[in-house]
Amino acid sequence: MAMTMQCDIASAEEQIFSGTVETLVAAGSLGDLGIHPGHAPLLTALIPGPVRIVKEDGEEEIYYVSGGFLEVQPGTVHILADTAVRADDVDEANAQQAIKEAEEAILNQGAEMEYAEAAAQLAQAAAQIRTLQQLRKKLGG
Repeated sequence: MAMTMQCDIASAEEQIFSGTVETLVAAGSLGDLGIHPGHAPLLTALIPGPVRIVKEDGEEEIYYVSGGFLEVQPGTVHILADTAVRADDVDEANAQQAIKEAEEAILNQGAEMEYAEAAAQLAQAAAQIRTLQQLRKKLGG
């Protein structure tokens, strides 16, 4: 039997996952983090990107978080995200449109959207696309 830990993923609106997992990989502010049972206690900021978990039955699930915090304590890992959704609930067309609008705003200095806001929107949309790419890779297509 594989070693496991309790994992909870929640956004400001709702809890989207609670269960036992073998591993968790998330996009931390300094790079991707791999969390396994027995990991040292940790508190870190998350950037927009995918969170991949492998449940105790071996099933893999992928979520998108728009940022937030990851906390590791003995036997548990918690993610509190600004926004968190299952990867298959991410709207690719909206993400592509957001990338296009953000790129245009960055190029057009006189646009209504400020540069910092456009850059943040671009980062979030690109992270959503990266999450969808991971989901497709998992599904084999």
